Order: sequence, then structure tokens, then C-alpha cells
Amino acid sequence: MGKQKKSKQQEAELLSTLDDFTSKENWDKFFSIRGTDDSFEWYAEWPQLRDLLLAQINSTESEVQILVPGCGNSRLSEQLYDAGFRCVTNIDFSKVVIGDMLKRNVRVRPVMRWRVMDMTSMQFADKSFDIVLDKGGLDALMEPELGPTLGTQYVSEVKRVLKDGGKFICLTLGESHVLGMFFPKFRYGWKINIHLLPQKSSKSSKSSLKTFLVVAEKASPTTLQTILTSFDHDTLGSGDQARGLIEALETENKIRTNWSSGNDILYSLEDLKIGVKGDLSELRPGLRVQLTLGGPGQSRFCYKTVLLDAQQNSDEFLYHCGVFLVPKTRAHEWLFSSEEGQWMVVESSKSARLIMVFLDGSHTDTSSEDIQKDLSPLVKQLAPAKVEDAAQIPFMAASDGIKERKVVHQVTSELTGQIIVDDVVYEKVDGQLGQLSLANDLVFRRLTFERSEGLIQSEALLTSEGSQNKTGDNGNKKSNSSSKSKKKGSQKRNDSQLSVVDASNDLTVDHGYLASSYHSGIISGFTLISSYLERMASSGRPVRAVVIGLGAGLLPMFLRRSIPFLQVEAAELDPVVVDIARDYFSFIEDERIKVHVTDGIKFVEDVSTKSSSSNGSCSELEAQGERIDRVDILIVDVDSPDSSSGMTCPAADFIEESFLKTVKDSLSDEGLFVINLVSRSQSIKEMVISRMKGVFSKLFSLQLEEDVNEVIFALKSEGHTSPEPYNQLQKLLNVKHPEMNTIIIDSAKKIKDLNG
Repeated sequence: MGKQKKSKQQEAELLSTLDDFTSKENWDKFFSIRGTDDSFEWYAEWPQLRDLLLAQINSTESEVQILVPGCGNSRLSEQLYDAGFRCVTNIDFSKVVIGDMLKRNVRVRPVMRWRVMDMTSMQFADKSFDIVLDKGGLDALMEPELGPTLGTQYVSEVKRVLKDGGKFICLTLGESHVLGMFFPKFRYGWKINIHLLPQKSSKSSKSSLKTFLVVAEKASPTTLQTILTSFDHDTLGSGDQARGLIEALETENKIRTNWSSGNDILYSLEDLKIGVKGDLSELRPGLRVQLTLGGPGQSRFCYKTVLLDAQQNSDEFLYHCGVFLVPKTRAHEWLFSSEEGQWMVVESSKSARLIMVFLDGSHTDTSSEDIQKDLSPLVKQLAPAKVEDAAQIPFMAASDGIKERKVVHQVTSELTGQIIVDDVVYEKVDGQLGQLSLANDLVFRRLTFERSEGLIQSEALLTSEGSQNKTGDNGNKKSNSSSKSKKKGSQKRNDSQLSVVDASNDLTVDHGYLASSYHSGIISGFTLISSYLERMASSGRPVRAVVIGLGAGLLPMFLRRSIPFLQVEAAELDPVVVDIARDYFSFIEDERIKVHVTDGIKFVEDVSTKSSSSNGSCSELEAQGERIDRVDILIVDVDSPDSSSGMTCPAADFIEESFLKTVKDSLSDEGLFVINLVSRSQSIKEMVISRMKGVFSKLFSLQLEEDVNEVIFALKSEGHTSPEPYNQLQKLLNVKHPEMNTIIIDSAKKIKDLNG
């Protein structure tokens, strides 16, 4: 009996089954409607696929074990069988299609196997197959609205059932969200090649979508190779599919290249389980490994983690393995972000192996109990062999150090992303605050950019001084406190009915105090040009200081208030940041301080161009009393929008050699260049210093003891060093709080000469 034409109703029913590719019921219905003999082929048919596929299997043995997950009713398995490969196992979670395919092949292909099975949870032993051949199955599991969970589970199963030297051959459209999951999962211990399948010639169809054959070959655990392609990227055209694939490929190969040179390697749990760093069941004193724990299909959250084995064996360990949680608000601190600090935490934890877990914004609204529940099965896999039960692994945590917190303002900028302004009361206040530290519950206002992984951009002390008579100058634009609430705010601080941060509407930013240690560290570097500054001040001539990156405007405002002969300018790219500085941190502009909403690099280039067009040297122009366009002090204090650079501050463009040369050209003859450098990578810090040494005559550094910041100072010329630079700077400073003098001078004494 010949095939009857399907009715429109049948066609509609058939299309409705494709709404959800992960539904077993939908596929059962699909195959029931379509029938046994009407094969459905994803992406490519045998003529386009045959030569390339057989070359990848590349085996003279007919006993090669091939697995085809999500086989459907495709004829691919039959064609492989007919090509001489007899050991083909097909699985699909649709019992309808498996039954149909078994009937279709039981007589003509009796050795071929068919099993009803979920491809994301296979019932095969480890290392069972030489080839896993996927024809669109991964793409189906990775539909964007489904997320990566099912795809991740499937790929983990593929890796498990493949033999050493085996291949995962995946036919895919190569969409960026698929490759973004696929590439990291096959990073260590795999060789990847990507091939472009020839398109089926068709006069009626001119589909621009191309099909790729991605081959991941299982190699030794330590193998890390860049991904190879067998086609010219120009042949892909310029559509979304081509752009997505090329971008994903370039991003992944950049990571692999960096890691091959040993730079800031971030392993996965799967990498470690296959032995990339050796046998983790045994303790190895001094071992330190950075990794990512968890993710889709494994846990609720993903965690940045550092595994540390105590540097020496000791009988005094209380635990074979422990977990230490670092809250987002403290992740930037030297104790947790530097290797030296982390080893100190290991020692104090009394753990032979410590798994340090860094929490981020995704964990903010989650209880510590839920975090521990999510982490427990993951950390158990990292525990040494002596730990038999996850219950034996204690969870420790650093306090976030915050007693009270109130979000004052939250906004999302097109340039900067999410920005948060909050008021906090810390559990402990630095003793260096002197008399200020004796006050009850000091309130600090903070500016945070979420893209900077919780690093506090700016922090200001709020005080009641002068706030009573300043309308609109308390840095609380959005506040409309009633007279009743203001009365409460003026009562004693220990009023239990009103929290301290709730009373912060009656406080104002104290621009005579720098809460951020790196800000006072920046100013301490002025000792390097204290003689020049004194000469300028004595002659009544202004000193031009430029700050690239306004933040909350605290550093420019302190400079304006504390060094009277400075003319301060700030360059800030994001107008939203400028508005926040004005509205919430009492930043103002006047005849001595000005902000330019512009790109910082372009601003410096313009300064360099203007100054180079002047005739005569700076000293000649100064002698003639003419205005000088050059900068005396140039400070770069900008965060990086690209975390892949390895630097939180500054953006990579600000340490390019071309920019550094522009900076040098823009400086006056005895000018000072300052960079706030934030990086957890020692190799990146060394690279920045090396690059700056190639441009500037003299280089100095201040490493802040309890922070990740390092302040780098560069002089354009040798200059004239003062015999008493600390006293000289102290005389030039007109600070409101005597404690600030002490902090700045103490920092100046810690500056190291890098010119040896």
C-alpha cells in the first residue's frame, strides 16, 4: 500500500510536537505520526557527511565501538553499518522510535543494538566506546530558553563513556551559546578540530545556515591545545552564525594560549578529577590550585575557589579538609586575594587542605545553610582520601565586617553597568582613625560597580559636622525625611528605635578624610616631587593635577581642600557616575576643581598635543610667566570593564606603551604619574612595571599591606630629591584631621624604589 498524503491536521500535530525538544512525550508523538519509514535527518545527509565522517572514524577495525545518542529515526546508523562498522549502539528516550527502528533493522542489520535510554544519564560503564556520534542532539538540549543544564549533563556523560583516544563527533550549527558551554568542558585532556560540512546543493533553497562537524579527541589529562579549524574563516560570511562562532573560537583560544604559558589558570572540577594537577586524593604540601566549582547540571551556583594544601605536614592539624567562605565584601582584601595572605588563612584554619570559596553577587540573598548544602557534594570530591564523609568537612567563614547596611541608591548605566551606593556601619574601625575611631558607630558611604566583583570603588566618611545648615549638600538627593525623622536622627546614636544608617540622611560626606587607604597612598607619593611642589607654592603658581576616573569624586575633593595651590581636573567617561558623585557624595565644581565628561585617554592625548605645540621648554615658559598646558600630577584611577585582562584596575588600554608615552609627553618636566593597580596576578603586575620602566626615568611602588591595591609612581625625569621630603609634604598639606597627616606620611615611608 503506497504512502498516503498527510492531512493538514497531521502536519499541524507534527509541528506541535517540536515545541519542546526535551519532552519524551512530544518525541513519542512525533515518531508515531511520522511513521517508521519516513526518516528525519538533522542538518546533513549521508552524501555530504560520508567522506569527512569516515575519515574521522579512521579505523580499519570493524569492531570499533560507536554510540549514537538521540538516534531518532535517522538512517545515519544504518549507513555506518553498511559501510562496515558493525558495533553500533543506538539510544533514544523515545520507546516509540526505538521500537520502530528495531523492527526496521532486526533482519537486515542483526548485530546493531537499540536501547531506550536518556542521553543525559546513560547506563553504560566508563570508557565503553571509541566513538560517540551526535547529530543535532546537543543543539536540541541547548535551546536558549532551556539553559545549559541538560547540555552540560549530556557532555559529562559523553566524556565518561569515551575510551582513552576516543572521539566525540558532534554535528552542530555552532551557535555561540552552545560553543560557550562546549569549549570549556573539553579544555584539558582534549584535542578539538572543527570542520565545515559541504552544503547540499538545492535550487529551491538558499539557506545561509552552515553545519559544522566538531571533533573532540580524548588525550592525556595535561593536554591543552588551541582549537584548530580546517576551513578559512572568510568562507563563513558575515552573518550572526559566523560572527558567533568566530568570536567563541577566538575567546577560547585566547584563554588556552594564556594558560599554556602558565598565566592565571582557572581549572574546573572535571579537569582536576582527570588528573591535570596529579592525584588530589593525596595531600601535597604547598599545592595551590585555582578552580571553578559547580555550575549548570552540578549545583545551584558557580563558585570561584582556591584549593590549598598546607605548606608543611603537621600533627597539629584539626581537620584533614576544611572550607573557608569569603564574603563578596572582603574578597578584595590582601588577606584573601593574595597568595601570601591565603597561606596565612590556611595556617590559622588548622586544616591540612583548605578550600577557600569566594562568594559573589549571585549568592547575596542566599542563606549560609543553603550555600553549605550546595557546596558540600562538590568539596567532598576535592577532599583527600582520609575524608570519608562530607560531614567531616567543617565550614568556616570570614565575617563580612558589616554591622548595618542600607542601600541608598541603585542604578544601571549603559557604560558602567550596575552601580550601588550604600551606607554601612562596620563591626570594627581602623585604629588609625585616632579620635574619630572613638566615636560610636561611624557611618561610611560606599560606591560599588558590580562588574568589578565587589571591589569598593570609593568610600567616604559621613559626619554630622556642617550638615544641619546645608540644604541639598548632604549627598542624599533622593531623601525626603520628615521633620519627625530628622528629630530622631539628632538624638543619641544609641537610640534603639532608629538604626544608625537610617539616620544617615542627616549626615554629610567629610571631604577632609580619606577612607580608602589607596587614596592616601596616592597622595603619599607626592613626596617624590615635594621640592617641586614647594617651589610652585612659594612662587604662587598653581599646580595642575588631573585624575582620570572620577568615581565618587572623593580624591579630587580632598586634593582641592587639603592642597590649596592645586588646580584639580577629573576626566570621567560615564555621565551617570558624575551625577552620582554630585548627588550622593557632595562633589562640586568651582574655580579650583572641574570635571570633564570625556574619554580619559583622549583627554591625555589632547593635553599632549597642546603642550607639544607650545614653543620652548616648560622651564622657559614658566620663567616667562606664561600658562602651561602640561600636567604636573596625573593620576589614573579607573576600573576595568574586562575581567579577562587580569586587572580590576586600570583598564588594559591605560598600560599600553603608546598611552604611557603620551602620558610622559603631557607631563611637566618634574611631573608625577600615578597608577592605581589592582590585580591578583603577580605576572601581570610584573608586566605593568616592566612596561612602565621602558618609558619613565624613575619608578616607585607602594604595596598596601592589607589590600590588593598597589600604587605605582613614575617620574618623567630624575628631578631634585628633597633631603626631608616627608616634612616638606607635611608642610604643604592643610588637612582637617591630624590623623590624615600621619596616615599619608606613614605610607610615604613605605614607598619602594624600583630602579635598582
